[in-house]
Amino acid sequence: MKHIINKHPNDTHPLGKSLQSNDTTTTSGVIHRELLDAKHTEVLLRYMVPIMQEHHISSEKLEKRKKLLKSLKNPNIPLTLSPYPRNSTTQKGNFAEIFLAEYLQSTTDTQLPIYRLRYNPNPDQSMKGDDVLLFDLDSKPARIIVGEAKFRKIPSGEAVVETTEGLVRSYNIGLPISLMFVAERLFEEGNEELGNKVMECVILFASDKLKIEYVGLLMSNKNSRNHVNRHTTNELRHLLMISLGMENPESIVKDAFDRLEAEL
Repeated sequence: MKHIINKHPNDTHPLGKSLQSNDTTTTSGVIHRELLDAKHTEVLLRYMVPIMQEHHISSEKLEKRKKLLKSLKNPNIPLTLSPYPRNSTTQKGNFAEIFLAEYLQSTTDTQLPIYRLRYNPNPDQSMKGDDVLLFDLDSKPARIIVGEAKFRKIPSGEAVVETTEGLVRSYNIGLPISLMFVAERLFEEGNEELGNKVMECVILFASDKLKIEYVGLLMSNKNSRNHVNRHTTNELRHLLMISLGMENPESIVKDAFDRLEAEL
């Protein structure tokens, strides 16, 4: 597949071993990568759990959080110290978002400059802004991927429509709404060079020298691919849809966050 992403990782990569891949097109003509559970759930979890930790909190801050939790005398103190969401809906949304970011980085030359979930003041609420914003600023032209991720226990055409509509809204706005958020976080972290490159995307966009591509993900059961195939609309030139069909998607998400909490 030459459009937006490269081949699915081979079985030396955890994503290649844990997921089967098939490239097809939807009935509307949009390229669609179907990902299916390959019965290696433990491989996927061992890969995802440390990545999910990094998305939510840095290793250094996590260690400080652990020390604080150990020093508490009153275990019933009314203060949420976990950096991870306890709300199951937010957990599912975060898992899908993180998976999409990591899968795209594994199959493109793009990078994720910041872990946006680290900046969410309330982990139990979903964070506003672009779900995924990836950059390849050394390519010619410079390239951005905007990603929209949805989790559904049972897939539906409505979920697919919501995903594509969100990406179409992003296209109609022009520049990704989280672009300056990313640049400002990079400046705060002292990464002036990359922050300036991200800011320069505004100028590149104005001079038609910026390529923006759009990827939607529906994570659900193994019927998700059928809904993506039937209900995707073809309104964007640079659009890719990904379906992630799992045997029991809810239990995978719960298991992942249970493991993160157990490490606190």
